Amino acid sequence: MTTQAKIDAVAEIAESLKSAQSVVLAEFKGLSVAQSQKLRGELRKQGVTFHVVKNTLLGKAAQQVGIKGLEPYLTGPTALAVSREDLVAPAKVLSGFQRTNKELTIKGGVLEGLVIDAAQVRDLADLPPRDVLLAKVAGGMQAPLYAMASVLSAPLRNLAYGLDALARQRAS
Repeated sequence: MTTQAKIDAVAEIAESLKSAQSVVLAEFKGLSVAQSQKLRGELRKQGVTFHVVKNTLLGKAAQQVGIKGLEPYLTGPTALAVSREDLVAPAKVLSGFQRTNKELTIKGGVLEGLVIDAAQVRDLADLPPRDVLLAKVAGGMQAPLYAMASVLSAPLRNLAYGLDALARQRAS
């Protein structure tokens, strides 16, 4: 690789890191071509790019964009799964693929500029989908409102029951 090609590669990796919502670093040693193609297809469906990078170039790109602490993960063959849209997509796809293909190893990742380890990547993958989380938040916000509406309507409801009982008593 010529010096200019390395500079261009570092710039490209730096741009990927800068614009990414999340990045997962994986070691793919031992995957067959068919397995690798299957993984790339699954990632592509989720809008995730997957490419192999040289560790030294990734380290330089990380320094350029201000990501610190990535050095321990830069050993062995490294591939980047980069998502610009969905925070959890690379983690979910790689973790799911790793369950059936033990050759793939998740090293760590970068989540909105912060370095995370493999355990945190797995925790990220175990999160429910975004719409489920939003529904839980909405439900949590809605419950106190229902309770407050019930409390506020109780005196009126009790007055109505009392007036109804009084009307029945006088009618008898």
